[in-house]
Amino acid sequence: MSKKFNPRLQAAYLEVVENQLVNNDPPETRQTYERLVREGHSEKDAKKLIGAAIAAETYWILKENQPFNQARFVAALNKLPKLPE
Repeated sequence: MSKKFNPRLQAAYLEVVENQLVNNDPPETRQTYERLVREGHSEKDAKKLIGAAIAAETYWILKENQPFNQARFVAALNKLPKLPE
């Protein structure tokens, strides 16, 4: 997780992660978080990894001018800790 990042943007994505965890929506976010922590990632790093999946989905939404694609997002979550492209 050493790539350069915009701290404000990262904070916004982490807020989305927190909201998804609190609301359990989508439930795959909590499942992924728990899996990553079980695999040895810190809670902070697990949230950053999930944030990367959110960032990737946001990129596709903006690039393709499409609505949120839950299947694509869940697929990205399932591949973590491998970062989305």
